[in-house]
Amino acid sequence: MKRPLLIALAGLAGMFCANADSSFTTETVSSTADKVANYFITNYPDVGAKSYVGGKERNSKIWTRGVFYEGLLNMYRETPREEWLKYSVDWGEFHNWVSSEDNEARTYNADYQCCGQAYLQMYLMDPSQKKRMEHIKMRIDEMQSTGKITYWTWIDAVQMSMPVMALLGDITGNQGYWEYMHDMYKYTRDKQGGDKKSGGKPLFNTSTGLWYRDYQFDPPYKDKKETDKDCYWSRGNGWVYMALARVMQFTPESEAYRSDYVDDFKLMSEGLLKCQRQDGSWNVSLAAPTNFGQEGSEGPEMTGTSLFVGGMAYGVRAGLLDKDIYLPAITKGWEAMLAAVHPDNGFVGYLQGAGSKPEDGGVITYNSVPDFEDFGYGCWLWGAAEVHALLKQIENGTGGIVDVNSDAREDVRYYDLMGRPVDKPVKGSIYVRGGKCVIF
Repeated sequence: MKRPLLIALAGLAGMFCANADSSFTTETVSSTADKVANYFITNYPDVGAKSYVGGKERNSKIWTRGVFYEGLLNMYRETPREEWLKYSVDWGEFHNWVSSEDNEARTYNADYQCCGQAYLQMYLMDPSQKKRMEHIKMRIDEMQSTGKITYWTWIDAVQMSMPVMALLGDITGNQGYWEYMHDMYKYTRDKQGGDKKSGGKPLFNTSTGLWYRDYQFDPPYKDKKETDKDCYWSRGNGWVYMALARVMQFTPESEAYRSDYVDDFKLMSEGLLKCQRQDGSWNVSLAAPTNFGQEGSEGPEMTGTSLFVGGMAYGVRAGLLDKDIYLPAITKGWEAMLAAVHPDNGFVGYLQGAGSKPEDGGVITYNSVPDFEDFGYGCWLWGAAEVHALLKQIENGTGGIVDVNSDAREDVRYYDLMGRPVDKPVKGSIYVRGGKCVIF
């Protein structure tokens, strides 16, 4: 964090702490996230439980479950719960840390690579467990060896696969992962749209800062409700926004293409800010404020909302977004996320089920249950974790930073859960030290 931003956050600390009834606090985020995570874990205690998203039986390492563990481990970074880590490790061990079977991997479909993000994060928590990294690395290496860069034909794939490559680049120091990742991203961004796959037209509309889901939704396709508007699906844009935030978290400042991701992240942030509803949430259709999805839907949609709030929180915390502009949106967005959670049991309402456009996924209400819940809960937890990380800085004034450079012997160094050495730990955060997870 840059010093001016830390000073500004310190000034905001008093404002939020003075309001004892405010729900925009680390305590509220943490207690609510506990309920949400435990709702899913309690209802799905079997880590091998099949996913039935889209009406098809799928194994529990498919993208839907991978997203849940992304969210859970992101929240674990903020508020470590032993049972969450055990649930995650048990899942990896159930699948023997395999990312995709041979029949699943033959097309290098990103849906079967997503679980690798959680595998690699757990590898970084304990690098002696090389098995956690080996299989997903082998699959990405296989894909890279083809030289083909047109695999991401829909924008969801950017989130499912791109952070895996960023993590592998960070772990191995091999620039080739970042170069291949950048080539794939730029192709999808600039040339994947049109009247057919790889039609040579952009999926990212730089004039709006928003993405078309795939070539089928490029103009002349229009929103079904407001037919004078383009169709920008909320969760699809959330996938890209989440991916960019995670890629920036997992790549060093010196990475050659980082500035491209920063620029697109900022452009998306501007576009998304214009689409936020007065209640702090976002619709399923970003440019069409009256399109709530299927008839009977009530308006808010939490998978996209959670990813947008989390991405903006990361952006402010990292000094990429102007706090004066984005903090009010984050505050309202968190209130919307909180309002979606049933306080008695942690059930999350307003989750859109599986699909590819605003009208998919069933009726979206406070009490509706989507076709499967794992990825929706993962989105909510991921966003909540980023809000918690930002609030921790605000409440601690200068981020609670303590300088421990005076004692940097290898056996007492702190490492974050991404495996990087930390010279200035933050009070209350979890780190790896001496091979064990500790709270600073």
